[in-house]
Amino acid sequence: MENFKNDPRIVLTLDAGGTNMVFGAMKGGESITEPLTLPSHSDTLDLCLDTMVTGFRTVTDRIGEKPAAISFAFPGPADYPNGIIGGYLPNFPSFRDGVALGPFLSRTFGVPVFINNDGDLFAYGEALGGVLPEINARLAAAGCSKRYHNLIGYTFGTGLGIGIVVNDRLNRGDNSCVETFCLPHKDNKDMIVEEGVAIKAVKRLYGELSGDKGHKFEPKDIFDIAEGKIPGDRNAAVKAFEEMGAAAGDTMATAASLIDGLIVIGGGITASHKYFMPSLLTALRGKIHTFKGDEVSRVQSKVYNLDNPDEFAAFAAGDQKKLKVYGFDDEVIYDPQKRIGIAISKLGASKAISVGAYTFALNQLDKK
Repeated sequence: MENFKNDPRIVLTLDAGGTNMVFGAMKGGESITEPLTLPSHSDTLDLCLDTMVTGFRTVTDRIGEKPAAISFAFPGPADYPNGIIGGYLPNFPSFRDGVALGPFLSRTFGVPVFINNDGDLFAYGEALGGVLPEINARLAAAGCSKRYHNLIGYTFGTGLGIGIVVNDRLNRGDNSCVETFCLPHKDNKDMIVEEGVAIKAVKRLYGELSGDKGHKFEPKDIFDIAEGKIPGDRNAAVKAFEEMGAAAGDTMATAASLIDGLIVIGGGITASHKYFMPSLLTALRGKIHTFKGDEVSRVQSKVYNLDNPDEFAAFAAGDQKKLKVYGFDDEVIYDPQKRIGIAISKLGASKAISVGAYTFALNQLDKK
């Protein structure tokens, strides 16, 4: 979907939160209407579904034409290919017994409806309209022939979200259950890693490290403490982000070893990347040992910080050398360096998810 920015089709979108729902419409990968925010009524199914119908109808009236599709992310477990939401949903308790949301909206509006995990759409948006094409363009400008087609997208927010794109295609898995939040925490194998990376982790870590467990600070406040902008325990604030980064990097090393592609991070906590990125990179570049004591890299590819100009230059240069073809006079260029990179989202999680929802819908429509 390389030309989605010129596509004339309109797709309705939704940011579904447990408190509010934000409705919109996209054309050519850009919003074409002011967002409409309505209360979710997530604890009452009838009111919640009525809110969705009202929101999408209002946006349709605003744009003045029937959309080609509806496409959005929904937080929680689901049978996404069939548009059925159900299971443990703390923010949408009225959906726990299972709701055929996709079929309901499709029948109501007479258009195809596509629902996906927000982490999946974040990664897909970054793969088609964010960091992946950006890095490939920068490599081309640097005269490097290497191109990337695989991407791991992570969101640091209320939870630890992940999405994976393989060969430019979204990997939804066979059960719509591509997750790493439940991997063990590096320092406590009985605790899931999400407890060490999400918003609640930064708040908990600051409380433990500062001794102020009853504090009311949010991650933005803890970042401001680390910056010296507001009163608080500055060392504890910095250390909280460092520990979060180390836990995230340890989990990312597992995903990067399996997927072998670029990594992009989004979500509100990424504003504090100056404090968590060094420890995250240290974990990604870490070493483990064989039974005999031999040292082995956690990730077999060399990991570069693509937001650092010097590291990007080294990433683009690689380790190219000329290799003579045995028995012939000519030579070929050989680059033995296996390498991946990590970057902070420039689109932002919300925009990337919207782009992902839009392009996913167009791709599905083109298959029909």
